[in-house]
Amino acid sequence: MSQTEPPEDLMQYEAMAQDALRGVVKAALKKAAAPGGLPEPHHLYITFKTKAAGVSGPQDLLSKYPDEMTIVLQHQYWDLAPGETFFSVTLKFGGQPKRLSVPYAALTRFYDPSVQFALQFSAPEIIEDEPEPDPEPEDKANQGASGDEGPKIVSLDQFRKK
Repeated sequence: MSQTEPPEDLMQYEAMAQDALRGVVKAALKKAAAPGGLPEPHHLYITFKTKAAGVSGPQDLLSKYPDEMTIVLQHQYWDLAPGETFFSVTLKFGGQPKRLSVPYAALTRFYDPSVQFALQFSAPEIIEDEPEPDPEPEDKANQGASGDEGPKIVSLDQFRKK
């Protein structure tokens, strides 16, 4: 009995679906950037590949997260600018404002725990460059997201249904 190979997807449906879902993130960020910001109780966890093409921000911050970084948009974010292919936002890390720009193509996860809405994306192609220095043993830059010093970087595993 011979097995036939599945036909090649010349339409690239998976890529189209990923782009469409990234459009959901873009639309959510546009609502968050509107006057009044995010409506309560919504808050957004956005995870992205820090070495994906087009990601920019302070090198000291990005080097602490050599693979992925999760940011939280809740109470303390400024100058959120969702563009057509990327978004920029200012967040506080260790009490210092830092600006990040992230292409939607760099996203790996999007989660709004207030309504249990989550999206997961295929990992983007990573750009390779010189090795980064080892991260500091204790990251004091990201203290709690609920009041205080700035966004909290968390693993989304704790929110996944088992």
